[in-house]
Amino acid sequence: MKDETRDERLKAFLEDLGLEVSEDSLTLFDQALTHSSYTYENKLSSLNNYERLEFLGDAVLKIIISEYLFGRFPYYREGELTKIRAVIVSDAVLAVFAKQIGLGEQMLLGPSEDKSGGRKKVSNLACAFEALLGAIFLSGQMAFAARFIADLMEDEVTKVDLSKTKDNYKAVLQELSQGDGMGLPEYKTIKEDGPAHRKTFHVEVVIQNEVLGRGHGKSKKEAQQMAAKMALICLNQLSEEEVL
Repeated sequence: MKDETRDERLKAFLEDLGLEVSEDSLTLFDQALTHSSYTYENKLSSLNNYERLEFLGDAVLKIIISEYLFGRFPYYREGELTKIRAVIVSDAVLAVFAKQIGLGEQMLLGPSEDKSGGRKKVSNLACAFEALLGAIFLSGQMAFAARFIADLMEDEVTKVDLSKTKDNYKAVLQELSQGDGMGLPEYKTIKEDGPAHRKTFHVEVVIQNEVLGRGHGKSKKEAQQMAAKMALICLNQLSEEEVL
């Protein structure tokens, strides 16, 4: 069970971030930082961990980032904005943000998860970060959330914009399809040409039983990227000019 100083430590952490904390919101923030292993091993309701708040926080995060990118890049087309957002909302980047604010140290974990390094796991940190945003939203501090995220991601957005990372069309397509409730894209190798040492792979990407793009390349990864790119064009997320 929680130790006696949990509330005091958590409140100090949140106030250091700049949040306003009431008795009611403290319970909400505590839930946002409670991993499912903690509720399971302590025989508590699964509704008391961060999973529901993570669901809400994911939506909060995307609206904040979308608004930020919309204002920062007034001449970028939808496809360019989508590419940058896909990288920023990835677990890897969210985990970096979580580490920057020391979120791992504030999480409640079951003993087994804690011993296995759960406070440093990318997936745990990313989920807790989204849950924290959900709690911030429910506590009526959306304006704070927008400033908080903008400060954290400003340098990262610059880095992504100047790199080729944003051209990970598979990541962009996955974010789009999941966000629209279409499920995960499925990549199928439909043909292989050429000798064993110099093959060309032909791949198609399927979403909801519909082929949305085809691609080819010297590796399956390259072919999948091309197929994802073609699917984004099909879905009107990229123009032909953007991928030349």
